[in-house]
Amino acid sequence: MFCTGRIPNRFIQVGIFIIWMECRWKFCYDFRCGIYDETTGRLKADGLFLKENIEMSEYLFTSESVSEGHPDKVADQVSDAILDAVLAQDPKARVAAETLVNTGLCVLAGEITTTAHVDYIKVARETIKRIGYNSSELGFDANGCAVGVYYDQQSPDIAQGVNEGEGIDLNQGAGDQGLMFGYACDETPTLMPFAIYYSHRLMQRQSELRKDGRLPWLRPDAKAQLTVVYDSETGKVKRIDTVVLSTQHDPAISHEELSKAVIEQIIKPVLPPEMLTAETKYLINPTGRFVIGGPQGDCGLTGRKIIVDTYGGAAPHGGGAFSGKDPSKVDRSAAYACRYVAKNIVAAGLATQCQIQVSYAIGVAEPTSISIDTFGTGKISEDKLIALVREHFDLRPKGIVQMLDLLRPIYSKSAAYGHFGREEPEFTWERTDKAAALKAAAGV
Repeated sequence: MFCTGRIPNRFIQVGIFIIWMECRWKFCYDFRCGIYDETTGRLKADGLFLKENIEMSEYLFTSESVSEGHPDKVADQVSDAILDAVLAQDPKARVAAETLVNTGLCVLAGEITTTAHVDYIKVARETIKRIGYNSSELGFDANGCAVGVYYDQQSPDIAQGVNEGEGIDLNQGAGDQGLMFGYACDETPTLMPFAIYYSHRLMQRQSELRKDGRLPWLRPDAKAQLTVVYDSETGKVKRIDTVVLSTQHDPAISHEELSKAVIEQIIKPVLPPEMLTAETKYLINPTGRFVIGGPQGDCGLTGRKIIVDTYGGAAPHGGGAFSGKDPSKVDRSAAYACRYVAKNIVAAGLATQCQIQVSYAIGVAEPTSISIDTFGTGKISEDKLIALVREHFDLRPKGIVQMLDLLRPIYSKSAAYGHFGREEPEFTWERTDKAAALKAAAGV
């Protein structure tokens, strides 16, 4: 065939299609999938949320928290209240307490092996009442809801690998296989990421004003979410871009009055004023109404808020929930130990950001792996940090329990407002008592 000087229409169509696909792929790669910093590996910008006031030298990051009245948190708190009630009588009990709450219903299930005698129904009702669901007007009443109890005992096949002196490894083995993460950074006084730390503080403030009667129209269910602007070069927080706060309320309150009170009495007293600018956006009950909430609005289950419970998405999660589990379960105890390690490394000044991963095999005491990432902020190599961790921290299940004194009824408080970043006596994994020894051993 000879060229006549004219390009057939089908060739033009194919060419346009190829160009369109290349442009579409570039858009998907750079914008839909996000632009990542090659040094830190963190998301710099997400094209679906790129905004005019966000420069390319900045990126956004978001975390959320929920209140103690959120249905999933109601379930978590009931599970941990059951755990505490059992441990108070029998510190060596094996507990895996799961809870479901729905309209007029609370179901207790799981596995508990113990010598303790606990009135599980009473514990559940008292917990729900303490949260604030004490009237049918709220859609869930601690005194009127049905409570079903369906606990079995722990499998003897699991028990022989966990109990000291039994199984192949005579030391106390891990209660399951799995991987756990710990994280710390220098963004807040408690060495927690900024967005999750202040999201929790907003929810604690909502609860405080509800319970002391200063805002009597508040109800138990609520959520907060912070979007924060970071400097891409320094990795430091520059300002708060968006605050979302949704709270259950009495039907008589107007949206205008509610919004004003939430901004002035909940948000502004909590968030650092230097981080709030004229461009900060406040989205308060964006649907306009939030009267039906709690277990009436959504079914709540133990273990569904694992990102809220940890680092707000700023660090990976191994997948295992915490609440309702005794410390023989490394899902919980090893995650606490990892936070303890990471926080002490940052407190020692050996890094400004530290993430640790450990993994376990069921029935085996020693971790199957330990890895550390300081994201380029470490004062010594990560291999040396791992050696220091092995020297200063006993990460076997029994060692963790002894190191953090975990065989006590200390878990109910942790079931709401985060397991990390809490400066209260129960939270032994928040101590920085090994920082000085780590710094001295590192020689920096």
